[in-house]
Amino acid sequence: MFKIRAVLFLLVIVCGEAWALNLNEDEFAGLKCGADIPKSLLGKHDSDERVVVLEQRHKDLGLKNLGGTEISDHLFLASWQICGSEYELLVNRKIDRISDVLPFPRHSANSPMFIGACKADGKEIPGTVVAVLNNGAGYNARDGKVANTMLQATVAWKIDEAQKKFAKQSTENLKCPLSGIVTQDGGS
Repeated sequence: MFKIRAVLFLLVIVCGEAWALNLNEDEFAGLKCGADIPKSLLGKHDSDERVVVLEQRHKDLGLKNLGGTEISDHLFLASWQICGSEYELLVNRKIDRISDVLPFPRHSANSPMFIGACKADGKEIPGTVVAVLNNGAGYNARDGKVANTMLQATVAWKIDEAQKKFAKQSTENLKCPLSGIVTQDGGS
């Protein structure tokens, strides 16, 4: 009986140490360029290390923090450049885990990234949309006089807060205000 208790005790200690080591790994540990990055990040623990430390540790990935947006009390949208591409990570703050990953298309001043509320057929759709807009007219997103100008979305996802996932959003008649452009390449 004593031997069984001793073995169980040692097993608990070893498993506890392995679990603690796993919690101390950051979300980019073990990631490799060329791998399925979204699949590799899903469910990983969101580290609270300083960004500069993470970027330095993962220079091989070309890791760069591109900012983030609070979606709700329990959901955060983090943008990262990994291996030369941009990814949007939905982080469940309740459990500090990555709940979904979206490979985000390239964007530019003519096709800027947007985060916010949009309208479909003139009616506001509930929730947060992440999209690329058509700014072929060359509006300056930083010009407050045109902030309410609506631009057509070319590709879009709605953040499903209940499921903590990205859901593809139809772009038919989907327009979003210039004021929601979040990238520097969206206007100077």
